[in-house]
Amino acid sequence: MAILQKLPVLLTVAAALRPVLATPAAQHPISASSSSTTDDDDDTPLPVVIWHGLGDTFSAEGIQSVGALAEKTHPGTFVYYVRLDESASNDRTATFYGNVTEQVAQVCADLAAHPILSTAPAVDAVGFSQGGQFLRAYVERCNAPPVRSLLTFGSQHNGIVDYKACSAADWLCKGAMALLHGNTWSSWVQSRLVPAQYFRDPTDLDSYLEYSNFLADINNERARKNQTYADNIARLDNFVMYVFENDTTVVPKETGWFEEVNGTEITPLRARPMYSEDWIGLRALDRKGGLKFKTAPGEHMRIEDEVLEEAFGEFFGPLKTSAAKNDQAQDEL
Repeated sequence: MAILQKLPVLLTVAAALRPVLATPAAQHPISASSSSTTDDDDDTPLPVVIWHGLGDTFSAEGIQSVGALAEKTHPGTFVYYVRLDESASNDRTATFYGNVTEQVAQVCADLAAHPILSTAPAVDAVGFSQGGQFLRAYVERCNAPPVRSLLTFGSQHNGIVDYKACSAADWLCKGAMALLHGNTWSSWVQSRLVPAQYFRDPTDLDSYLEYSNFLADINNERARKNQTYADNIARLDNFVMYVFENDTTVVPKETGWFEEVNGTEITPLRARPMYSEDWIGLRALDRKGGLKFKTAPGEHMRIEDEVLEEAFGEFFGPLKTSAAKNDQAQDEL
């Protein structure tokens, strides 16, 4: 039973600063459910987009094996690995350093210009750790090509309240983490250090709402809401959120389900204003049966092949497969 052990498990910093800049192309929301009758008759699997996590790279063996599993589950699947640079080393650096808003804009432009993805009726997507909330930002902000099913594993949808401790001998990491802890809300940190841009402390929400460069926006937590974000999430067929049962890397692990953790008090998503007021479309998606809460055994990003194959089998594949499942779900509601 293979385990993807090469996916990132520690928030370590090990590269020089390399800002990533991109100018987003004009985008318009497209619904995955708006495809033609011809598309419904096509048994070709939808393309799969994969966004890796912190400290990883698009060419890493673990990420490539995920793509191989997607193709094995649905033969003929075209797999696209999100990258912020064609150099694997620079792509890894960009998981630590960069402006996430600009990084998402770059991915929006890359996918919209891709000769295969841009002509597909829709795509499926899977994000690992921070790649999960970044793919959600893609759905909210551009979504062209549109995502049908979004799977996230161990992601930080409601932010993190702490950074993983560095190893004893990693002084570069320790120095960077000290900078993050002491200067999380500075404009320099918020525009350059990736993990800081999804930091969220429930005991200091005023600072978060004022200075957060990324998460406060895509969670629509500020007074002025972006209705497009909610509309695009609601158009998904499925948003499947996996939390690792023994995750000690992501603090708190419940962030993967949008739960609010304040000390020992845990507020589930459906009891929060962001759900009842439907800030990002999760309630609308839930009401049509598309919001899924799942657990995966083990530690952060230690994923067994069987878990991935089951997920890909249920939520990925030809476009008409999803349409049939959605009709069945609607009948059951």
